[in-house]
Amino acid sequence: MASPALTFTLAYVVFAVCFVFTPDEMRSAGLTVQSLLGAWLGSEDVAFVQYHLRRSTGTLLVHSLLPLGYYLGMCFAAPEKHLCSFYLASKGWKTFFFFAVFFPAVTGTLAYYWSRKGWNNHPLARTLAVHALPQSGWRAVASSINTEFRRIDKFATGAPGARVIVTDSWVIKVTAYCLHVAQQQDIHLTVTDSRQHELTPDSNMPVQFLTIRVSSINPYVKAFDIRLNSTEYGELREKLRAPIINAANVVIHQSLSDLFLETFTSLVESNQPYPVPSTQELEPCIGCMQTTANIKLIKNCQEPNEGECQQCYCRPMWCLTCMGKWFASRQDEQHPETWLSSQVPCPTCRAKFCILDVCIIR
Repeated sequence: MASPALTFTLAYVVFAVCFVFTPDEMRSAGLTVQSLLGAWLGSEDVAFVQYHLRRSTGTLLVHSLLPLGYYLGMCFAAPEKHLCSFYLASKGWKTFFFFAVFFPAVTGTLAYYWSRKGWNNHPLARTLAVHALPQSGWRAVASSINTEFRRIDKFATGAPGARVIVTDSWVIKVTAYCLHVAQQQDIHLTVTDSRQHELTPDSNMPVQFLTIRVSSINPYVKAFDIRLNSTEYGELREKLRAPIINAANVVIHQSLSDLFLETFTSLVESNQPYPVPSTQELEPCIGCMQTTANIKLIKNCQEPNEGECQQCYCRPMWCLTCMGKWFASRQDEQHPETWLSSQVPCPTCRAKFCILDVCIIR
């Protein structure tokens, strides 16, 4: 049986990781810095910049208290270690306690320094000051951002700790401890990477994430990366003034059907191929009339008389891409999690088939 100290350690590590990276379950339970310090932070919609001045400071301070929280918990989980009596504790625990107190002391001093003179010393204030006109200061920039953030036509995506916000004049990336800000008229945007995930926590459908590099001609503005779902790429591009350069030649799937088609193709390619008789001549696909038909429907998912799928006796008439588009067109867009496991009728004879029944001709 695990000791109380080990059980507490494992539980606290899980809690600390979830508290720092904040999954949806923690957010719904209200265990976030924003929820705990809500009264002090104020409203993001009313004063966006001032809210994040406090939020980034509060996040740093609260996170620095996590080691001290572990030490205090261990005082009760492992009384035999005498952690409540500092002089009786081992040298290793004394060192841990020193750093557990040192971190909040440093961050607390830093938070006090940042808040002096109306937050003039905060890194975000210095970031905004770079964009200020010669006769104005960072508060004028903050006022502009606050005003544009309140508009309903802004583009916003991502979780609270990793958001991307695009207004008429600004591109903003929100992270746990800081904000990256760039002015639209000064930036160049480049697609640098694409990652496709077959499954997501929200659905069983694949999703493509794009990484876009935001670079400014202002030498005092550091370049930063934003990450978003490819289905939001079109909306982002409409809000931006500058074009997005696809330097990596990434194929961007801007719709759910595009993502499904790629997954459909990869799954069909893993199915058992169909050897076409040498005497049979393949005709052009009747869907696009540009590619030779390369698909044959053969019931492979179950035995001939089992399940909803039926044997199709049509000759090869469709290409893989057109068959994938047909399969996607017969799905319920409100329930994408069912697409991969559903059955659709053959576009010619109406015999039902699933993805396992689609065979590439060899």
